[in-house]
Amino acid sequence: MPDVRLASPQGKWILLTTVLGSSMAMLDSTVVNVALPRIGRDLDADLPALQWTVNAYMLTLAGLILLGGSLGDRYGRRRVFVVGVVWFAVASLLCGIAPNAGVLIAARALQGVGGALLTPGSLALIQASFHPDDRGRAVGLWSGFGGIGAAVGPFLGGWLVDGPGWRWVFLLNVPLALLCVPVAVRHVPESGGGAGHGRFDMLGAALGALSLALVTYALIEAQEGSVLVPLTAVAAVAAGIAFVYVERRRPDPMMPLDIFSSRQFTAVNLVTLCVYAAFGGFFFLAVLQLQVVVGYSALGAGTALLPTTVLMLLFSARSGALADRIGPRIPLTVGPLLCAAGLLLMLRVGPDASYAVDVLPALLVLGLGMVTLVAPLTATVLASVDSARAGLASGINNAAARAAGLVAVAALPLLAGMGEEAYRAPGAFDEAFGRAMAICAGLLVVGAGVALATVRPLPPNCRKPECLHHGSITAPPLEGVRSKPRLSVESVESVEGDGLGEPDEEEGRTGRLGR
Repeated sequence: MPDVRLASPQGKWILLTTVLGSSMAMLDSTVVNVALPRIGRDLDADLPALQWTVNAYMLTLAGLILLGGSLGDRYGRRRVFVVGVVWFAVASLLCGIAPNAGVLIAARALQGVGGALLTPGSLALIQASFHPDDRGRAVGLWSGFGGIGAAVGPFLGGWLVDGPGWRWVFLLNVPLALLCVPVAVRHVPESGGGAGHGRFDMLGAALGALSLALVTYALIEAQEGSVLVPLTAVAAVAAGIAFVYVERRRPDPMMPLDIFSSRQFTAVNLVTLCVYAAFGGFFFLAVLQLQVVVGYSALGAGTALLPTTVLMLLFSARSGALADRIGPRIPLTVGPLLCAAGLLLMLRVGPDASYAVDVLPALLVLGLGMVTLVAPLTATVLASVDSARAGLASGINNAAARAAGLVAVAALPLLAGMGEEAYRAPGAFDEAFGRAMAICAGLLVVGAGVALATVRPLPPNCRKPECLHHGSITAPPLEGVRSKPRLSVESVESVEGDGLGEPDEEEGRTGRLGR
């Protein structure tokens, strides 16, 4: 039984190191977008290279995040977390000294591997270390401070790009890691070593990542008309089919497909795909629009986007409480529609746009929509499966959101008609941005329709989210399993019906994301 109290010196050190580690990954998910125009100019990179700069990181992070949680269970959560932080810092150093776009893209892919190790590990360390009476508050502080990091990210990135240069966006991770690792080694207790059973699903993880990589390549390179594009698309479908086949047949899969037998879980993940594809596309293109077309500096563009994350930090907990009272269907329908309205308001943002009149209203409406939907989305995911699988369900939902953003960044420039040099031509980029915002708004409307048609009221006494304050724009918050999981009514019936018995005590205690 973990017994570290939050008020103790050790508890404060644990909270510090987990916040530092998760903030490194969260910052890089948002701050790099602000630096893209300067990166393109300094490295003479075209738009596809900038897409890969974003997507190389998202690809390995989305493809391996479930596996990262399982590695911590097997080899020790502190050990895997520390490896992830060191890996992330080394990859960040490579990004910071990259001489060309190719090296930068490869280093970004390595960064994603480190992020997949440390992101689930930071939450698992909190849940495995703190006394049950303090765990909820510790998770709340962890998510709140992480949200502040997400909010500060674009501002900090813009300041660095306009000041010391874009390379410091990556180099800043090195001193953070130098602070994080010694604290983790000295003050964080080890947990979970040897807790895993069976073999790791390395083949499933590889096939999933390969399928995403091939889809991304086909979409980004489609404008070139190369014969490799259709071949790559076919290979992506084949890899996806192979992934499903492997996951069906393995006794201990990374993503057990029977979890999708819950229609509620499947439906809310469809909503997630629509919503986070739109968010991923918007935040990738918005910083380019503000800098290339409107004429903002990197700092100005980063600061301009702050209202969305600030609104989420201030009101996400209240949104979750409202959804508890009225149910998730209305928030998951109204939220995407508000976001769609915000993106359509962005059509007014062109040359000589006023921030107060044109930009800010759009971001406020978008932020209100995100506030409305994110907390109910997480609550619905957790309530749609039995509590023993809540961590797995959250991990799948988080990975789905990241994969949706990855595909959107690859596909939107193609669908909107952006050429390879579009971000160097303000007029052409402005026209394509308008088409892209219309596509993103359409995705959000589809997501709202799916929610309206499929989302049902939550069962009584179901699992509630612990991450009440959330500011990330790339994925919903990760959630683990409590030490004494409470089963919903539907879950009890499912457990009794299939003869599985009580949830595994070790799984309940550790809060892992994978099996």
